[in-house]
Parts: sequence; C-alpha cells; structure tokens
Amino acid sequence: MSRSAQAMMANTIRGLAMDAVQKANSGHPGMPMGMADAATVLWTEFLKHNPHNPHWFDRDRFVLSAGHGSMLLYALLYLTGYGLSLDDIKNFRQLGSKTAGHPEYGHAAGIETTTGPLGQGVSNAVGMAIAEKWLGAQFNRPNYQVVDHYTYVICGDGDLMEGISHESLSLAGHLELGKLIVLYDDNEISIDGSTDLSMTEDVLARFAAYGWHTQAIDGHNLTAVQAAVRLAQLETARPSLIACSTLIGFGSPNKAGTASVHGSPLGEEEIKLTKERLEWPQEPFYVPEETLEFGRLAVDAGSQAERQWKELLEGYAAEYPKLAAQFGAVMRDELPEGWEKHIPVFEAGKGMATRASSGKVLEGIVPHVPSLLGGSADLTGSNKTRTSQMKGFQGDNETGNYLYYGVREHGMGAIMNGLALHGGVRPFGGTFLVFSDYMRGAMRLSALMKVPVIYVLTHDSIGLGEDGPTHQPIEHLMSLRLMPGMQVLRPADANEVAVAWQIALKSQGPSCIVLSRQGAPTLDRTVYAPASEAWAGGYVVRDADDPQVILIGTGTELSQALAAAAMLADEGIRARVVSMMSWELFAAQTEAYQESVLPSGVTARVSMEAGATLGWERYVGAKGKAIGLDRFGASAPAEELYKVFGLTAEAMVAAAKELLNA
Repeated sequence: MSRSAQAMMANTIRGLAMDAVQKANSGHPGMPMGMADAATVLWTEFLKHNPHNPHWFDRDRFVLSAGHGSMLLYALLYLTGYGLSLDDIKNFRQLGSKTAGHPEYGHAAGIETTTGPLGQGVSNAVGMAIAEKWLGAQFNRPNYQVVDHYTYVICGDGDLMEGISHESLSLAGHLELGKLIVLYDDNEISIDGSTDLSMTEDVLARFAAYGWHTQAIDGHNLTAVQAAVRLAQLETARPSLIACSTLIGFGSPNKAGTASVHGSPLGEEEIKLTKERLEWPQEPFYVPEETLEFGRLAVDAGSQAERQWKELLEGYAAEYPKLAAQFGAVMRDELPEGWEKHIPVFEAGKGMATRASSGKVLEGIVPHVPSLLGGSADLTGSNKTRTSQMKGFQGDNETGNYLYYGVREHGMGAIMNGLALHGGVRPFGGTFLVFSDYMRGAMRLSALMKVPVIYVLTHDSIGLGEDGPTHQPIEHLMSLRLMPGMQVLRPADANEVAVAWQIALKSQGPSCIVLSRQGAPTLDRTVYAPASEAWAGGYVVRDADDPQVILIGTGTELSQALAAAAMLADEGIRARVVSMMSWELFAAQTEAYQESVLPSGVTARVSMEAGATLGWERYVGAKGKAIGLDRFGASAPAEELYKVFGLTAEAMVAAAKELLNA
C-alpha cells in the first residue's frame, strides 16, 4: 500500500473538512483533521466494503461514534465512491443535505447508524459485533464462513466519558467480541479544554479491566496504525482498543491541540496558514485526481470481495440447502411463513398479569422465529422475556438466543439498536417501565432511525405495589407517546398481548410493549369484540345502542371500564367501552374509523389510565374527564393503591353521571 497515496488522501480529508465547515460557518473540523491518517489506513487497507452495494450483508461495519466529526465520514464516503458528490460536501449542514451536521442513518449510503449523542455509536457497534458473532455461530460451517466480518469504530474522549460506554464496553469484554476493533481518538481535548479538567483515569487500564486487548500508538504514523489493526485482528478472544495519540486540528499552526478547533471553523486566515504548512493548494475543496483514483479503488476491490462471497454462498447452498434458505430469509429480515400459528389463544377467565401472558406468547413463537434475540437488564424473571427453550449467549455458547445485559438499561437500548441495524436479528429486551428513563436516549434514536427494536416494559403502573414510588411509573407512558415514531402498545388482556406482539414483530420501527405486574382478567371474546380489532389501536370492545357515554381504558384499567359500564347499565345508562391499546395506531386510522369508535356527537367521555392524565384531552375532549394519576404513588399492595387513588369502576361511574348531569 502506497504510504504517499495514503498521506495525500489524509490531507485531502483535512482540506475538505476545513473548507466544508468554513463554508457552512458551523461544524467540527478538529477531529477529522486529527484522525484523517488513522481513518485513511483503516479504509484503504482493512475495511471490507462495496461502495456500489452499501447493504452487502457480509461487509465490515464502520461506526463513527464521534459523530461531531462527521466530515471525516463524508469525505471517506465521497472519496471511496459511495455516491456522495463534491457538491454534497460543499452543502454540508444545509437544509435537505445528505451531509447533515451529524451522520444520519438513511441520509446517505454508507452511514451505518445515526451518531452524535456520545457513547451511542460505540454501543451500537457492540450490538453489531454481537450480531456478527451470533449469526456466524448459527450459519457458518467448515469451509463456509458466510458470516465473517469486523466491526470498526472511531470514538473520542466524549464517548468514553458518557456512562453508556461503561455499560456496553464492559459487556463487550465479557462476551469476548474478538471482531470488535475500536480506534480511540486520544487527542486529550474536549469542548471545555484539556480532558485533564474532568478525565484523568488510565483508559487502557480501564479497558484491560473490561477484558479488552489494548494498544497505544502514534495516530499520525501510518505504519503504526497498520500494525496495530493487524495485531487487533489476530486477537480473536477479546475486543480491541487502539488508543491513537493524535493532535486535534492537525496542521493548524495556531489552533492545533486546542479546544478552539473542536467545534468552530478555523477562519479563512488560519485555513490559509494550515494549507501552507501542509503544503496543500489553497483552492477550496481541492481534490487531487490521483487521490480520487486511489480512493475509488475501493469499488473494484469491494465488488470482487462481494463476488467471492456470493460464490461461497452458492457452494454453501448446494451443500446445506435448508440452512442456506434460512440464512437467506434472515438476511432479508423475513419472518418465517406461518409463525403466527404458534401464538396461543387464551381462554376467558380470571386471567393473569399481562407480563405473564407475554411470556406465554414468547414461549409459542420463539422456536419458530429464529432471528429473535431476547434479553433483559437483570430482570429476566420479572420481565418474562426468557422462555424455557432459550439459552444464554455467552463466550462459550455463541448460539444462545438470550442476552443477559446485566443492570445496563442504557447500554441495552443502544446495543439492541446495533443488533437491528446490523440486520438478520430481531432484538427484544426487557426492563421495568420506570427504568425506560435510563435508556431514553437509545430509544429516541430507535425512533429517529426507524429500526425495529422491541422494548418489553413491565410493572407498568402503581399496580406493582409494594416497591413504592421509585419503581411506580407515572409520566412514562405519556413521555413515550410524545416520542415521534415510537409505537406504544399497552394491552388490556392476554389476547391483546398476543396482538401486540404480532404488531411489534411486523412493524418497521420501534415498539414498546407495556405490561402489568398485577393480574388482568382474560375477556370472553364471545361477549366482547375480538382482540384482533386491537390492530387498529383503539376499538369498541363493548357497545350499547345509542350510547350516552363513552368509557375508555388501556391495560389493566380496561376491566374497570367494563365493570363501570355494567354498573351504569343497571341504572339504565347506556355506555360504550373503548380499548385504546395504542394511540399511534389509532391516530393512523381513517377519520371515518376514528369517528365510528369515538363519535363526535357523544361528548360525555371518561378515560382511565394508571398514569399521567396530560394528553387524554385528545380523546375525552373538552367536556370529558380523564381519571389517572398526576402525583407519585406509594408503597402498598396494588389493590389498596387503586382504591386510594380513585382508579376504580365506581370512580368512572361517578364521573360519567357527573358529565351526563352537567
């Protein structure tokens, strides 16, 4: 590999980063300038990828976790032939541009994940590495390594400061993810100044304690970078950290090594001086033709690598036809035909907690959906996320389909994003609803990227009882409903739980399945509407001729609404009961359907949900009443708490009468 060609490519990246940030008058030039050398070596000597097919399944994954340095990635994508143009580079950070301020998944080919919130990208990469290892263990056979790629990351000090990195990178070491290689931009600068202001630990010792292989190198020495990556590849039992000592803003005579080059344009005069020092032409956005030719060598190399892989697949299919067919379906993220037939149908009766019925649904479907990879943040028994057939994924059992995340909600959320982004995996993970706060950053990115992650959130209300207000969610349902693109499903009984799982597994974006600790009666569907109508989000579960009042419930509170309707009927008051399992699905229905469920002519409406009432005015209207909880709970048995806080059928009856008599 020509070191002079690599050096010229690195300087091209520096020039593009300086000029793009200057033209936009916004951005972060320092990191791309500092990591240009290491990134060039990685992309031109090691990264297995095909710019003409960015979704090739066995490509190496590259994650720029330090997403503020986005111009580094954009320059690499442009130079190696991913379809970005020089005009795209010039349009950096402008409205509608493919080159957004931080890398945005789906905006441009070659961006594997949305990064910018620090620590998320490197945690996504842990999920990608888990996916590679898990799928390889299932499908690889002697002489047929059909899943065989690395996950590479460039991260910075900010990534390693964020608590999420401690969670995910600790788990990576425990799981022996030998194909995860992280290049750490060790430039000792953050926004506030020197990292010594806030971070003085021995980073390599920290990673060694995690069970990682570690190296420290000069990040501007191309040969040292090459040698370090090769050594990391030889380490198969441990993930690798390569601490690249770099100078932020490399080349800038007055700003290199300072915080001022981190997040601000260099300025026209400093760019002029920097290009002089680098012996680089002053022409803005200058790209040498030989550098473009050098970068575009990736196209032929990648096409050849993919062709060889496809030839391998042909031999694999001939020798292992059934396995190859299953692998093809997994790569296409297809659900197996007929998997829904294994979902149990629950008989009417006393019922069970919806978390328990969720566990029974999983018991039925997990053996028939091989791409499912479950887990829990140390709450497996409470979340009911592990079935009797599931085995733990560990270093000594790479085919296990259950992840013990430990008490790491934030890490779990980001790792599940990485699993889904990798492809071939349908991840679900559980914790208590109240602890969704801990992984909210990752959940938000699930919604932003529209990746099909399933969050199993149990203990959904004060109904969890004695654990008290620290564990009792109040505002959480509304908070999650506020998140654009997040589908929140709060089923009322076991058969609605079965529908919720079908909806979540067929969704193209993230879903929260919100489940109870306390029991919920299984409704007699010969009396009430079939649970299949929950596909619409909200539906009439019990009707009355010419209803005078509409009672709306979700989750375990639907049974209170049904009891209230029966009590009102005894007094000659006609009540319709609506199950509102998902606001998002209901809002997606036609206006005609919504009107058929909630006719505008019936203004006497009462909702009940064991959580914050803010937002329920959307469905109860200005003349209706929302019964809920706008204060923290208390430690006591669930049935006592429901009575004390007025979450009862009697309260709904009283509210309905008050509205009718107003």
